[in-house]
Amino acid sequence: MVLNKEYTKIDKIESSIIELNNVDDVSLNEVVSIKSLDHILLGQVIKIEDSTTTIQVFGDTQNFSTDDVVVDFKNTPIVLPLNESILGRTFNGIGVPVDGGGEIYSDEKYNIEGLPLNPVARKYPRDFIQTGISAVDVLMTLIRGQKLPIFSASGLLHNKLAAQIVRQAKLRTDEDFCFVFAAMGVKKDEALYFEDQFKKAGVKEKVVMYENLADDPIMERLITPKCALTAAEYLAFEKDKHVLVIMTDMTSYAEALREISSIKQEVPSRKGYPGYLYSDLASLYERAGMVNGKNGSVTLIPILTMPNDDITHPIADLSGYITEGQIVLNRELDDKGVYPSIDVLPSLSRLMKDAIGEGYTREDHEDLMNQLYESYSKVLEVRNLSQIVGEEDLSEIDKKYLEFGKKFESDFLSQDEYENRSLEKSLDIGWETLKILPKTELHRVSSKIKERYLG
Repeated sequence: MVLNKEYTKIDKIESSIIELNNVDDVSLNEVVSIKSLDHILLGQVIKIEDSTTTIQVFGDTQNFSTDDVVVDFKNTPIVLPLNESILGRTFNGIGVPVDGGGEIYSDEKYNIEGLPLNPVARKYPRDFIQTGISAVDVLMTLIRGQKLPIFSASGLLHNKLAAQIVRQAKLRTDEDFCFVFAAMGVKKDEALYFEDQFKKAGVKEKVVMYENLADDPIMERLITPKCALTAAEYLAFEKDKHVLVIMTDMTSYAEALREISSIKQEVPSRKGYPGYLYSDLASLYERAGMVNGKNGSVTLIPILTMPNDDITHPIADLSGYITEGQIVLNRELDDKGVYPSIDVLPSLSRLMKDAIGEGYTREDHEDLMNQLYESYSKVLEVRNLSQIVGEEDLSEIDKKYLEFGKKFESDFLSQDEYENRSLEKSLDIGWETLKILPKTELHRVSSKIKERYLG
């Protein structure tokens, strides 16, 4: 057994970074205990270069000095003790219980870095998850084992949408979900909002919460999603549960990553973010999925707020590449009072075509989805035209499109946050809105489906 190694000679302290020289037998991601006077903080080895070891401290080092710090290397990565008693519990950003329920005791401890899944072992997602939200279920269907982010912006109701998905999500087989919630840099009232929603929905005992609040150490934000995903993998692949993971806000996570990169004096990439932002986000997102031979699954909904509503911002841009689609919220719709304010055209689910239609959802699902996308895109074109020539000078067909657009937004897109629509009801509402348009305009609907659902 290797004993812990203590060092009292610190070469550099800057922000939450400590550097030591000539450390023996140290490993990347090794846990470190940092003691200074009456403070004891945890840290992690994040870089080993030549004779210099760099440590990231999870806490405030403002009162530290190089003369009174003792660094204790633990010869182990960050691990979590996990068993099924974590359900219903709340932990801080590095996995320490904060709900007064005591420690988690387990013979098994799990490395939060996880293990990459062999692509050959992955099972292709095909099972439809009903969220009770028409826009999601019909147009950007969520599939079990998928990673489908919500692209939002400051002031939009992404928390309300995420809470509604948690309350209402169910498989067509009526199998239950359990939930893992990871909060990074959120305000206390946001965390309390989610806790309150989980209690009201009666699912609190099926939720594991990892919270790094706005006034908690920024560096903890890099650990929080790893703790949450480790718990999710345990519940899914060892306890055969279907796990839905909500992570908010990935922008706070990326900002913490940028701060660490700046302190380490790494060469910045787009907008100051490190060049490895893509691979770092992928190391989190790719932990979602299903595995051959396992009944459980991890479905991931990360939430990110786009700075300045910019969908081309690196965080949103890279997340879109890694994940299998996105749900984009729109400020203009929100200003009109539409909830959920989902911007249909840039939103998509890349896996839905293999999980909808006859044998999965309903035979008319794909035709309806394609036609709603086409018709609503035409609505936006006509609205732009009407601003130039005036609504009175539009053709009769164009006026029908404007009427369709209003009904689509008021009846199909918009619904109460506690309204849980069945898929059948959502599909039927979609057909009702399309009845406004002449059948000759419905180019994406087969004659058989048109006859059956439009008469």
